[in-house]
Amino acid sequence: MVHPEKHVCITGAGQSTVGRPSLRSALQLTLDACDSAIADAGLTLAEIDGLTTFPGPAGDAGGFSPVGATEVMIASGMKPVWIGASTEGHGHMSAIFSAIQAIASGLCRHVLVFRTVAEATARAAPRGGGGLPARATRANMWSAPFNAVSPANIYALYATAYFAKYGATATQLGAIAVNSRHMASLNPNAIYRTPISIEDYLASRVISSPLRLYDCDTHIDGSTAILLSRRDIAMEMARSPIEIEAMGMGLGGLGIGRHVGDFTQLPAEAAARMLWSRTDLKPRDVDVAQIYDGFSILTLLWMESLGLCGRGEAAAFVEGGGRIGLDGELPLNTSGGQLSAGRFHGYGHTYEACLQLWGKGAARQVKDARTCLVANGGYGYGALLLKRG
Repeated sequence: MVHPEKHVCITGAGQSTVGRPSLRSALQLTLDACDSAIADAGLTLAEIDGLTTFPGPAGDAGGFSPVGATEVMIASGMKPVWIGASTEGHGHMSAIFSAIQAIASGLCRHVLVFRTVAEATARAAPRGGGGLPARATRANMWSAPFNAVSPANIYALYATAYFAKYGATATQLGAIAVNSRHMASLNPNAIYRTPISIEDYLASRVISSPLRLYDCDTHIDGSTAILLSRRDIAMEMARSPIEIEAMGMGLGGLGIGRHVGDFTQLPAEAAARMLWSRTDLKPRDVDVAQIYDGFSILTLLWMESLGLCGRGEAAAFVEGGGRIGLDGELPLNTSGGQLSAGRFHGYGHTYEACLQLWGKGAARQVKDARTCLVANGGYGYGALLLKRG
């Protein structure tokens, strides 16, 4: 059986400037990223026949998804034959998975996938009213009645359980944040570029124990676009494409409350099993990893789910930062990740993977990077194993 991802390659990637907040509108930022990705691939707007985004327009949801595919189509003059949107699925990568399937099934040849956020602008706007709704609904019904009203509260439970079971420490967890800030110092488009020490991390305020300020990602305004193309066409293009070696996905309930069987691991196991079952490569073959870091504890848990570390071993693996630095055995989140470069809900990680595999990482380039593992999501879970063509 030939898996659908084998029929698809990444041929372009683009990112707008990132602001906190930005002076450009969300639509302008989106068009900037899309134009950049198309130019990066050496294509024209007329050649793009597929368009999708995560998660689709979300109205006034705090800048979470301010621009939809229809707006981009109209504003750009694009004439796609296939448009997708992904409101609920296998993590933030669900739009990429949908694009892969659209191309592999013959619906289109080139699909532009974008992710836009305007959360910094939304948070800067005046707020009226206040307080929680009178009744908790949907996912909130399992957490809000117990005063867990923020994702930080939820993932603090994971960190607490992980610390208790495996003896992990704040100093070990802090290595994720310190490494991310160092990587961001080498990334001119990152939000926070001033390096921090482990002492700075330990002195930062507690947000939801044991998670501290630097354990939490940062909201931004910006857009990222990834261009996927049919493999036979991609192989004829001027630049070697990035091959999609394997993909994996999983959805483990809401990830909170009674849907959690063990707070020391993620339901990402299903995504990892699927990914590794679709390739002959092994975790030891990964040259660089871009692992979801909405909160630093998620990075540790993802590393273990993916088999990059044994169960309970990720904290010791990252301690001190040497093994996850640019010259380490597993360079990690080389853009600065969401903790320091800004929260694109995983799409920034995919963009950075493209830069690394095309050798465009500049000061943060990993030497001889040929494979990159990308994983994202905290409720739904998705992973891609990418390979330099």
